[in-house]
Amino acid sequence: MTTVGRTWAAVTAAIVACGIGIQLLVTANGHEGFFPDNPERVFNVFAYFTVQSNLLLGGTALLLALQPERSGGELFKTLRLNGVLCIAVTGIVYHAVLAGTDELHGWAAVTNFLLHTASPVTGVLGWIAFGPRGLTDWRIVGWSIVYPLLWLLFTLIRGEFVGFYPYPFVDVTEHGYGKVLLNCLLVAVLFLALAAGATILDRRLHRRTTVER
Repeated sequence: MTTVGRTWAAVTAAIVACGIGIQLLVTANGHEGFFPDNPERVFNVFAYFTVQSNLLLGGTALLLALQPERSGGELFKTLRLNGVLCIAVTGIVYHAVLAGTDELHGWAAVTNFLLHTASPVTGVLGWIAFGPRGLTDWRIVGWSIVYPLLWLLFTLIRGEFVGFYPYPFVDVTEHGYGKVLLNCLLVAVLFLALAAGATILDRRLHRRTTVER
């Protein structure tokens, strides 16, 4: 990874850190939402796919900024791909479905922009422009499916017990399991399409980089 790529990764990690940090402060000092009191309100922030996706992206970006030649094992490759794919899904689903459902102001609007717009843009563009290449294959794509499935399973089970669902399209109380599973299937198709596209693109960019060297 070049010096520019390393800097880009550091900036991406900083955007994520700022976005999540501000979100935690906004939540801790707010009074709206499902959970009325802290620390439940703050802990619940981490139940959101958006926040977890940002953590995956920011964590792997930070590792690349610190170790730019990092290739890692299957775990790092899977987390790296998960970070890029999940943040892309976060940005697409938010702007296509969820944007405008809440009127946000002040610091809430700032963290919303950082987590739903800035980090998806920098995360995806950084992966396309700087890689590192050769970390993605169909085996890694298979492993990358595990995290979204675990998040969905956790969300549905937890929702049955506490009555909280982080997004309207997974709210079983409002839509029922049939509609929720259909909504999740549509998101899964988007995820798999992005995974396939990322794998094909990574191979082509890897071959081009190898030839240029």
